[in-house]
Amino acid sequence: MNKRKVLLWSIIVALGGFLFGFDTAVISGAEQSIQAYWSLTPIEHGLTVSIALIGTIIGSLIGSIPADRLGRKNTLMIIAVVYLFSSLGTAFSTNWYIFLLFRFAGGVGVGASSVTAPVYISEIAPAQKRGRLVALFQFNVVFGILLSYFSNYLIGQEGDTAWRWMLGVQAFPSLLFFILLQVVPESPRWLLLKKGKTEEAIAILKVVLPDTYLAEIEEIKNNKNRHPATSNTSQLLSRRYRFPVFLAVSFAVFNQVSGINAIIYYAPRIFEMTGLGRNSSLLSTVGIGAVNFIFTLIAINFIDRIGRKTLMLIGSVGLISTLGLVAQAFYSQHFSGWAVTIYLLVYIAFFAFSQGAVIWVFISEIFPNQVRAKGQTLGSCTHWVMAALVAFSFPMLAEKLGGGNTFLFFCIMMVLQLFFVWKVMPETKGKSLEQIERTMILH
Repeated sequence: MNKRKVLLWSIIVALGGFLFGFDTAVISGAEQSIQAYWSLTPIEHGLTVSIALIGTIIGSLIGSIPADRLGRKNTLMIIAVVYLFSSLGTAFSTNWYIFLLFRFAGGVGVGASSVTAPVYISEIAPAQKRGRLVALFQFNVVFGILLSYFSNYLIGQEGDTAWRWMLGVQAFPSLLFFILLQVVPESPRWLLLKKGKTEEAIAILKVVLPDTYLAEIEEIKNNKNRHPATSNTSQLLSRRYRFPVFLAVSFAVFNQVSGINAIIYYAPRIFEMTGLGRNSSLLSTVGIGAVNFIFTLIAINFIDRIGRKTLMLIGSVGLISTLGLVAQAFYSQHFSGWAVTIYLLVYIAFFAFSQGAVIWVFISEIFPNQVRAKGQTLGSCTHWVMAALVAFSFPMLAEKLGGGNTFLFFCIMMVLQLFFVWKVMPETKGKSLEQIERTMILH
């Protein structure tokens, strides 16, 4: 029963990831109709697609503030409301500037959820299952991406106003997320370390760790006493946290220079560049979402068995190979049937099995209790700054440099990632957050 409760809480919180994925990817099916509706220039069009990512940067920057002050649960409830109003606002907008405002708000929700949800799950999950439970967040991200693609494909057949329905249907899962959050407790580590509410924290940890909750409380308290919340320990960019900061920033940068968001945001356009028709392109995009979903599910079953680092090594090799094949196809202009589609589907499989499943788990683990929300904010913000840069620049890069050079750049970045994972990235599987902390910080 206790295990089921922890799983239920993790699944509900991970619904923030579903809305994250849906909101992020739904624009791919609507972006061309939106461009035509307001007769947007290429720069205005790039801003329309990337404005949510700009909001995501802001959301990821400020996400730790309510998470630390109001609690993880209350912050997630605020995020659910933001998602609800963003989806309704974009669906009913008749003014481009108002549309941008609501897309920006949705991005703020995405950024804040990418900070708060992984932190909550990492703080409530038993060490042996933490990777799997935090990876539920990414699983829901790709589930949201898949459903947004499938929804776009179905709604896309309905005429000129289809894009409004594409964006508006998100209101239903947003409302469901808000309702279900009522049954989720607060993070026991937040209650103990930020509010000093020991009894409430113990009551929750009794459910999470019925046999070892007293030892867990002692370890958290002892760790707090070893590193009291002085101005030095609360400053994320102080010398003592240099290594986890380096890991989080590097990991987030590599995640985006793989080209993943360029492919997710512009998938129909990429497929049309290879000669596929509009409907075939939308259907291929559904295929990308399905592969992303399946291989994230597979990764969840391996992340606590073989570890984060092994998944990343496998994925890096696969990403290098597939991106090289896509670049070669653009250089030669030999788009034989569905070749590029197949390469990109295999690319998505390797990404989902490695970077996609590992990023939010790894970043949520490597920072000490005192600065975990701030550390998650740094990693998430870096991720979204890079995502915005890639999404904004991809149409212009693809037009000026060509598909070959653009995908070759992504390929070279993954070669650098392979060396980073091999030589620098530590393994964190099976260790408590306090054990990881002792190996990460400089005393």
